[in-house]
Amino acid sequence: MMAARDRAIGLSKGRILVIDDEIEIRESLEALLDLEGYEVDLAQNAAEGERRLESRAYDLVLLDLMMPDKSGMEVLRDVRERDRHTPIFMITAYGTVEAAVQAVKLGANDYLPKPWDNEKLLIEIDRVIAGQRLIDENTQLKRALKQRYSFPNIVGKSDRMLRVLDLVTQVASSRSTILITGETGTGKELIAKAIHANSPRVDHAFVPVNSGSLPTELLESTLFGHVKGAFTSAVQNKKGAFEVAHKGTIFFDEVGTIGPETQAKLLRVIQEKEFTPLGSNDVVKVDVRILAATNADLRKMVEEKKFREDLYYRLNVININLPPLRDRREDIPILANHFLEKFSKENDKFVDANGRTTLRFDPEAMQLLLDHNWPGNVRELENIVERAVVLASTSVIPLDVLPDYLLHAGGIRIRRNENGALPADASLWEIVADFERRTIIEHLERFNWSQTEAAEALRVPLSTLNQKIKRLNIDVRRRGA
Repeated sequence: MMAARDRAIGLSKGRILVIDDEIEIRESLEALLDLEGYEVDLAQNAAEGERRLESRAYDLVLLDLMMPDKSGMEVLRDVRERDRHTPIFMITAYGTVEAAVQAVKLGANDYLPKPWDNEKLLIEIDRVIAGQRLIDENTQLKRALKQRYSFPNIVGKSDRMLRVLDLVTQVASSRSTILITGETGTGKELIAKAIHANSPRVDHAFVPVNSGSLPTELLESTLFGHVKGAFTSAVQNKKGAFEVAHKGTIFFDEVGTIGPETQAKLLRVIQEKEFTPLGSNDVVKVDVRILAATNADLRKMVEEKKFREDLYYRLNVININLPPLRDRREDIPILANHFLEKFSKENDKFVDANGRTTLRFDPEAMQLLLDHNWPGNVRELENIVERAVVLASTSVIPLDVLPDYLLHAGGIRIRRNENGALPADASLWEIVADFERRTIIEHLERFNWSQTEAAEALRVPLSTLNQKIKRLNIDVRRRGA
């Protein structure tokens, strides 16, 4: 009655795969399990069963011990090499204690002789599936908590970065191919590493490949490997990145730079999960998750026939777009402090007894960091902070330690509408900068544009006022703005 109600409202108690070469056994189990509310897939031999297991997930497998093409023990061993969790019941008409012990050692959850008791079989199936689901739920909960708080190298509290981290948390445990997009220096490889580190593949290799730095022949050798004599310098066999990354993750940085021939070969690996090393006729099968990154507009490259459309859609199953640093300025102080901690420890400078840095940026220096446009994004900020730590002579980092190009930058851009007012979507930084600019201009006008007197009235050093005038694009030569 319960099973009929479940089917009526479109529910399923789980999906079960039956692998048995006897049609009567398959049909008998299908009828029994279907009536109980399970979805059932059937495989008439070991090869078909393994194909089904590779193509989808099951809640439980009923596996015959004796089949013409391959024994159930061999199938069990092969499955357990890549999947330690899916429950597997061995069923056989030739039950022995020795066989049962061997099956359990290889990872079987139960060993059932033919003929079986239907009621006991269903009770055992219900029990094992319910237990495995409870384990899976606990694992997923722990993984979700771990993922949410285990991105030590990805720093930020802005809404845009929190959305990125939430998306990383959601996709990390999947098998989907992911395309990470964003400007140079936004941290695309860090995101790729976070996905791998929080995935079921974490115990296997993460293999990065910088596609843009290699010529075509060398790139293909790097990806697919080669055999001795494949080309002039191939003096010995070499495994490629795909083979090294088997059961792990391969990361293509700047995937848009890959040439047409290599694009075609990459597409084949994604589709067929196999490749041929250079100079070889042997096909190598791999299980690899692919992550790719680019700062180029791949969609535009597809329109211009510079990038294969079919490969683009294979790579862009899930897109994670990283915002530029200028669009998440509230993260700049957090990032700066993170890098201060990192480089203080690396250089053993200004570290207290608790191992924490005592370094901090002078307020004016921090303001300059906040106002900069950051064309090089987080990587540029990291380089500037490292330089500041190396050059710092006191625990407070002053303006003059920052690089010249930052000190003489064009200043902060304050957007205005047609009426000269701030737009409705003005950021906090624009609002603060606009108020500061108007206040300085008011004081300069009050003292007939004497910067010395204005600085005294504002209670700031003259050098500080001069920096603010430059940063806020106040034209003192025309005595107006």
